[in-house]
Amino acid sequence: MSKAISMDQIANFQADLDQRPEAKVIERSVTKNGILASSQDIQAMSQTTPVFSIDLDTGEVANQKQSGRCWMFAALNTMRHSLAEKFNLKHFELSQNYTFFWDKFEKANYFYENVLATADQPTSSRKVAWLMTTPQQDGGQWDMLVALIQKYGIVPKSVMPETYNSSKSAEINSTLNLKLRKDAVELRKLVAAGTSDDAIQERKEKMLNEVYRMLAYAFGEPVSHFDWEYRDDKKQYHIDQNLTPQSFFEKYVGWNLDDYVSIINAPTDDKPYNHTYTIEMLGNVLGGREVKHLNVSMADFKQLAIKQLQAGQSVWFGCDVGKSSDRQKGVMATDVYNKDELFDVDLAMSKAERLDYGESLMTHAMVITGVDLVDGQPTKWKVENSWGDKVGSKGFFVMSDAWMDEYCYQVVVNKEFLPDNLKQAQAEEPTVLAPWDPMGALA
Repeated sequence: MSKAISMDQIANFQADLDQRPEAKVIERSVTKNGILASSQDIQAMSQTTPVFSIDLDTGEVANQKQSGRCWMFAALNTMRHSLAEKFNLKHFELSQNYTFFWDKFEKANYFYENVLATADQPTSSRKVAWLMTTPQQDGGQWDMLVALIQKYGIVPKSVMPETYNSSKSAEINSTLNLKLRKDAVELRKLVAAGTSDDAIQERKEKMLNEVYRMLAYAFGEPVSHFDWEYRDDKKQYHIDQNLTPQSFFEKYVGWNLDDYVSIINAPTDDKPYNHTYTIEMLGNVLGGREVKHLNVSMADFKQLAIKQLQAGQSVWFGCDVGKSSDRQKGVMATDVYNKDELFDVDLAMSKAERLDYGESLMTHAMVITGVDLVDGQPTKWKVENSWGDKVGSKGFFVMSDAWMDEYCYQVVVNKEFLPDNLKQAQAEEPTVLAPWDPMGALA
């Protein structure tokens, strides 16, 4: 039975507040300075000094600016790290604008096909409503970037540099989503009218042509062939002519992207460890690589990341960056803010509870470039962010090991580092999760 708040209850609550001797001091602090400043624990900072027993030299950080391309920046950064070392190019970047163009274009087609697949459902259905909430966005996952590279390759940033819209994507996103929703109306009407599949695909092709034109105006026309001139760190001049994005990737990165797999830690009852999962309606390139996660314990999760770092390779990872994190100081630690003590309330939730009840999910992707091992156990991790060099230690963050336990959800590692039992588990067919599952969150 529902029960409204009574005036007597309010009087009791006020009486409880009045009898607390610390109440006015806390009230003055929080009203003046805010919750974070009032609850910050300066001592926590002393445990996150940026010194690591394994510390990869990865050069300067990149800057995604006012866009949600962290997943893309992080993935391309892992590739440029090996490229920079091999070819003496410490200040080199790959073009995030080039992959951004193709991601938007492929997401449009992916959206259209999902609209057609759900056209028999009412607009009030959860799947249709989920599709229309955000037809496309900047975010993505590792497997989606792999799908783009396998189809379109990559290029140096100098060949397809940033534009206003790639660095500040709100305008193109709102305009493109308007178009996609309008097109969804038409596609659903065509299906309802019994229009033939061929006629619908013909109309969809015209829609995609319009999307392509919009993206070319916003990001510039995508490069197909190019010459690459550069000077390396030793000031030596180089030129490589008549490259394609695919041949550039093969020559200068040369990774077998099928070797790199997504590992997650999601300790919820619906996802037993040592099994794989995918998410319905999550992706960009139709017919390309699907999103696939192997769920493992946190102990296995960390050991795989450490093995890759020990081999000299950085690690793409996804986390909930806004939780217990000081952006300006570049510190991610569970004790950096003590909100429980400030308000005298219990705010503790388990990692599984936060996932199940919508308190946390993956919001950001970065790169692990170091770890501090003490007696063989990790105590803190070095993180390369993509927010420029004005935050953290010239753009690098420190993540406590306890913070990794609570707020890290995904790493990408080479299959060679998986023990045999996890290799077998990773090869199995994935269980399909609902589109809104938290493991389908886009970084």
